[in-house]
Amino acid sequence: MNENFKSGFVAIIGRPNVGKSTLMNHLIGQKIAITSKKPQTTRNKIQTVYTCEDGQIVFLDTPGIHKAKNKLGEYMVNVAEQTLKDVDVVMWLVEPSTFIGAGEKHIAEQLEKVKLPVVLVINKVDTIKREDVLKVIDTYRKLYDFAEIIPASALRGQNTADIIPSLFKYMTYGPMFYDEDTVTDQPQRQIVSEVIREKALHALDEEIPHGIAVTIEKMKERKGQPIIDIEATIVCERESHKGIIIGKQGAMLKKIGSNARFEIEKMLEEKVNLKIWVKVRKDWRDSDIQMKNFGYNKKEI
Repeated sequence: MNENFKSGFVAIIGRPNVGKSTLMNHLIGQKIAITSKKPQTTRNKIQTVYTCEDGQIVFLDTPGIHKAKNKLGEYMVNVAEQTLKDVDVVMWLVEPSTFIGAGEKHIAEQLEKVKLPVVLVINKVDTIKREDVLKVIDTYRKLYDFAEIIPASALRGQNTADIIPSLFKYMTYGPMFYDEDTVTDQPQRQIVSEVIREKALHALDEEIPHGIAVTIEKMKERKGQPIIDIEATIVCERESHKGIIIGKQGAMLKKIGSNARFEIEKMLEEKVNLKIWVKVRKDWRDSDIQMKNFGYNKKEI
């Protein structure tokens, strides 16, 4: 074992939709966190693990910190703020803008309380002019005393190579927390349900996605055959949503199913037989019991 081996925990924070999961997947080198242009994609803390010769970083990809509107929102904000108490470094992702909104100011206030080194990653710099990047850096420098500021593009892989060495600077020498081939602590079922939810988010309209959850009823290797049978249920809040998710003659559900199956087969490296049902559970996002059933448990925060 390298005696200069460093290890530690990094919380990835930022407002919804700044590209946290895209960056996570890019750094780890495989798809773990689901990505979507719709807010509230990441609902639980996702632990992903990066290991190299120099050390090991356990990333906690938190739900976006924002002002909550319902119980699911409150749960997500609690998870994010709780996570900050358990890490060595915070990596804060922002969009490349010189306007700092209330959301960013709210995050800066939360960070003041925890007194950790904060590495600011200004993501999506490929979308603005070079000279404007300096203005953005200058704006953020005035907001908070950052350990480092890195302009990058997770999507294009620009400057992302600088991120890992920067994070290691603020970690102590120590042991591995996970085996070197561990990439995430998410159970397979949870990853599969997240993939299905991602494909549903991509396929559906603005309104519905927030109100869907996915449960895996069955996930089993078929006896004597190299096929995994998966049965899943998409849970939505209204009958009218159910109709939209299923689509004309089942077309929408077929599309979600085949996109999800393709991704799951790639991930599991096995043939998958996927069946998806749709059920209505009225206002589940405001029910503690239903949220718990769908994997969002307050007591685990």
